[in-house]
Amino acid sequence: MHGMEIHACGEEPWTHQAFEASDEGNKGYLSREDYKVAVVMLFGYKPSKVEVDSIMASVMQSQPGLSLEKFLNVMSTKKAARFYHNEVRQLFTAFDRQCKGFLSFEDFKKAFNIVAPKLPERIIIEAFREVDQDEDGLISFKDFESAMKYGHDDLSALPSS
Repeated sequence: MHGMEIHACGEEPWTHQAFEASDEGNKGYLSREDYKVAVVMLFGYKPSKVEVDSIMASVMQSQPGLSLEKFLNVMSTKKAARFYHNEVRQLFTAFDRQCKGFLSFEDFKKAFNIVAPKLPERIIIEAFREVDQDEDGLISFKDFESAMKYGHDDLSALPSS
């Protein structure tokens, strides 16, 4: 995102601007409806009731809504999760050269031969079996994403919209 000024806390100005634009009446916090508007502005989708409930439940009882600081933290986490999901999708697409929506062992092997040409085939076979969770001989995006998330459980619990 070239040309954008970065704030000292690492947030792009538009995250802060979305808070201000969504804060109906300039209260200094976001209500449930304000939060929905901000998510639409930043991510282009209306958050589910479950997502809004979980975010609003995380606000202290003494506070009437979502503070700017809390909003920036939530949006930073959402952006990281979304970025990670998009990276995994792009990697899967690069492996799925024929756009079948799944990876065969041959697709998997070709990808490994490009990135690690000296890797023994038995290791590739073991990796394929590990990723092919339902053992149907094909790796779906769900299988692939699950394997890529292994060790990234902090991001996997976040909604990816």
